[in-house]
Amino acid sequence: MERSILAQSPLFAGIAPGDVDKMLTCLDIRRRTYPRDAYIYTAEEPPRELGVVVSGSVYLIKEDYWGNRAIITKVAAGDIFGEACSCTAVKAMPVSVVAAERSEILFLNYRKVTTTCPNACPFHAALIQNMLGLIARKNLMLTNKISHLVKRTTREKLLSYFSEQAELAGSSRFTIPYNRQELADYLSVDRSAMSTELGKLRDEGLLSFRKNEFTLL
Repeated sequence: MERSILAQSPLFAGIAPGDVDKMLTCLDIRRRTYPRDAYIYTAEEPPRELGVVVSGSVYLIKEDYWGNRAIITKVAAGDIFGEACSCTAVKAMPVSVVAAERSEILFLNYRKVTTTCPNACPFHAALIQNMLGLIARKNLMLTNKISHLVKRTTREKLLSYFSEQAELAGSSRFTIPYNRQELADYLSVDRSAMSTELGKLRDEGLLSFRKNEFTLL
């Protein structure tokens, strides 16, 4: 099962099939399953391993003292989390990682991912290159998110986000990965105010929607 999992993840792109068995041993891979809403990592916990989402999805969230949370991003199957911690000397996770649904996670020893082992395994160079690409992609994603959050009103934040999603989909019709509460948490807005604004945008003929499917008009 691990072979098909690794083949689907961008972290392992370009790895020769013959190196898979060596990689499974070299990287100390282990697998765990989490129910929905289970914490995989909590903020301030020391980072230990790099996670690959096998099935399901997870949220990276930031919570305040009163338990209010903001969704940083959603990590889908095939993608990774914890990669930033593998490249820095941070002593604690800056965010929590929570299962958005029942999810299966592969954990890798990140020190063995980012450093060449004594056996000089040929796949390490590809792993390090892929890691840099993933970190760059996450940086661009966070830059795009900031462009939504700096908007002054809920309406402007919604339109900025929807415009980005339409561009990514290459169509005026697209599906977002969040329900209403999750979208409010992602954009750092009040859910009630957001729902009101969505109704206004629909009434004005700017968009139509059903659940998490939207069309810009």
